[in-house]
Amino acid sequence: MGDVAVIILAAGKGTRMKSDKAKVLHEINGKPMIAYVSETASKIAGENVVVVIGHQRNEVKNAVLHNLNARFAVQEEQKGTGHAVLCALPEIGQDISDVVILCGDVPLITVDTIRELVAKHYEDRASVTVLAVTVDDPKGYGRMVTDADGMVVKIVEEADANADEKKITLINSGIYCVDKGFLSESIHKIKDGNAQKEFYLTDIVGIASQEKKRVSLFQGASSAEVVGVNTCEDLETAQRLMTTAEI
Repeated sequence: MGDVAVIILAAGKGTRMKSDKAKVLHEINGKPMIAYVSETASKIAGENVVVVIGHQRNEVKNAVLHNLNARFAVQEEQKGTGHAVLCALPEIGQDISDVVILCGDVPLITVDTIRELVAKHYEDRASVTVLAVTVDDPKGYGRMVTDADGMVVKIVEEADANADEKKITLINSGIYCVDKGFLSESIHKIKDGNAQKEFYLTDIVGIASQEKKRVSLFQGASSAEVVGVNTCEDLETAQRLMTTAEI
């Protein structure tokens, strides 16, 4: 996929891991999580991969470079996912048409799923395509809000969701494919008027919807693939899923 780049968000501390080690450096089967994500990214975009680093940046950088000659962008202050992508954009090449955004703490995502996401994005000629999955318990995840025709209107984070929105079981995986031109424009329109006072990358979906741009939804077959590792319990779950090949 020569005209696709990948941004990996890997700057956070991961305080809920209750460890001094950066979250993406915690290991599954003896290998740091970020290594799994960067290897997957390289199969999509070759060396057109930008990793956003911050906490323990040198250690994270070394873990990536062990597998991939990636580019790096430093997020000095963790002001949210939108701010992280803003830091990465200057490292994206001029010849890139679309950008896949991955999270460094989602180690089970597969190459096939990302390729299907990108294919859906191209097929629909979308400005933004979101990878979403249905889960039994959506607590803690951003909810996909759709209109009567099933079109995506916005993504609402847990802390900002009302009672009806919290009942939605179709959740945002945090993985996207975005037209680079639209991403470069919309990222500057994100505001931090939310419960966390952060710049949410998810807001580009609402921006696209308001501007009557195409927002596509690709529903992944396996919710296990998008398990985010935020706690030691999550790490154990990811270890089990990877070991038993349940994804």
